[in-house]
Amino acid sequence: MNIAERQTGDITILDLQGKIMFEDGDQELRAAVGRFIDSGRTKLVLNMGEVPYMDSAGLSELVRTYVAINKRNGRIALVDLTRKVNGVLAIAKLLTIFELFDSEAGAVRSFGSPGSQDVP
Repeated sequence: MNIAERQTGDITILDLQGKIMFEDGDQELRAAVGRFIDSGRTKLVLNMGEVPYMDSAGLSELVRTYVAINKRNGRIALVDLTRKVNGVLAIAKLLTIFELFDSEAGAVRSFGSPGSQDVP
């Protein structure tokens, strides 16, 4: 799995590329999210347009990310889900838990104006 990190104001965007599966992408995602959380940031967009598949380990990692960010009063948005990943989230009944967007611009706008992040 390849993960590229970008910033738009106080929003971090992680561009994910590759499968998120047990021992194939899940640890990379965990490490990237860990760096995000350790830096004190609380607004995360996961661009998943290049994630062709995700298994239960990947699903578990998304849920862990959601919980960790929510504990810090943050938000996570998922962008551009592939049909297979959308199906995995639907089967797990998690489509209503995550904020889903078709476009990165829509996800970024949903966070409000840059600089509005609360500082702990």
